Amino acid sequence: MLTSLSFIFLVGLAMGAICQKLKLPRIIGMLATGIVLGPYVLDLLDPSILSISSDLRKMALIIILLKAGLSLNLEDLKKVGRPAIMMAFVPATFELIGYLVFAPVILGITRVEAAVMGSVLAAVSPAVVVPRMVQLMENKYGTEKAIPQMIMAGASCDDIFVIVLFTTFLSMAQGGSADIKAFVNIPISIILGIILGAIVGYLLYLFFETAYAKKHYVRNSMKVIIVLGFSFLLIAIEGWLEGKIAVSGLLAVVSMACVLKMKCTSFVSKRLSEKFGKLWLVAEVILFVLVGAAVDIRYTLDAGLAAVAMIFAALIFRSFGVWLCTVKTSLTLKERAFCVIAYLPKATVQAAIGSVPFAAGLPCGKIVLSVAVTAIIITAPLGAFGMDFTYKKFLHKESER
Repeated sequence: MLTSLSFIFLVGLAMGAICQKLKLPRIIGMLATGIVLGPYVLDLLDPSILSISSDLRKMALIIILLKAGLSLNLEDLKKVGRPAIMMAFVPATFELIGYLVFAPVILGITRVEAAVMGSVLAAVSPAVVVPRMVQLMENKYGTEKAIPQMIMAGASCDDIFVIVLFTTFLSMAQGGSADIKAFVNIPISIILGIILGAIVGYLLYLFFETAYAKKHYVRNSMKVIIVLGFSFLLIAIEGWLEGKIAVSGLLAVVSMACVLKMKCTSFVSKRLSEKFGKLWLVAEVILFVLVGAAVDIRYTLDAGLAAVAMIFAALIFRSFGVWLCTVKTSLTLKERAFCVIAYLPKATVQAAIGSVPFAAGLPCGKIVLSVAVTAIIITAPLGAFGMDFTYKKFLHKESER
């Protein structure tokens, strides 16, 4: 395991640095590292690492969501309103429609199989999007109109919506029927996640304040460990309650961090944000290298040009959905175009559920996995590069206005 970790950190960082020198996003080098070191190419990663890969990826995602919550200004988010809510489900719905319309023609699958494929592919990757939105908020790009906050909020909820659709369509493809309860659980999951996180965040604030009042000062490094521990607990609670009541653990984590930002002094929240930013340097490498390791490159060869054509056709539908969300807003054409680019990347959800239809024995399983793998390889670098290349040109820096 130690050898595998050394490969992940050293090769991942080296490849990220090379890509940075070439004016490419670091993520491309890290994804490439995972693909090459993973079980489908050189097979240099220990099976024990791969067996806990999904947990490690979730831990890394928690760290960046904590950083995001501690950087998020709820007053800015309130200013956005309607578009932020629409971004949580409209782009994914449009992309799914794209698969329903074109996949039977291009790939020769049934409508139900197209729905399964669309629900796998429709999720945006918060692991790619959220770190960049946090960076934009810190550098004050687009913050005057709360553009990063809107994209980050939408991307955080988008996955919940898509995964519910996936479980429903998968059941239909296996001979089951659509479960209305699953759709009802979407808003319940979001609301309960926010409430649970807010309660935990407020209790943590009271604990830190009480300790300070009694002169038992809790160091910021210790606060980071405590907050991280409760974040893992919130994710675990989601698993404990599965099948009983729907709660979004990831939204609970963001909500907890937002409450800490609002209630704690600006100095404390800033220090916590900085420390989680440093943790992200480690988590980023683990996350993207392991996402790359989950990608079976062999399936891209099976996918062929038809899969590539399908991906881009669906992205056109998705882009129209994002554009529609920003209608009748104060955003300029360039700012709206940036929102479209920011909603292109796919990685974490596709790596997590892309192989499920194949494992379930569905006839479309192999083609779904092939398209999912191809989409990660195409859209994660495309979206990351697009955001990194355009944000200075398309977004206004607040301090300059």
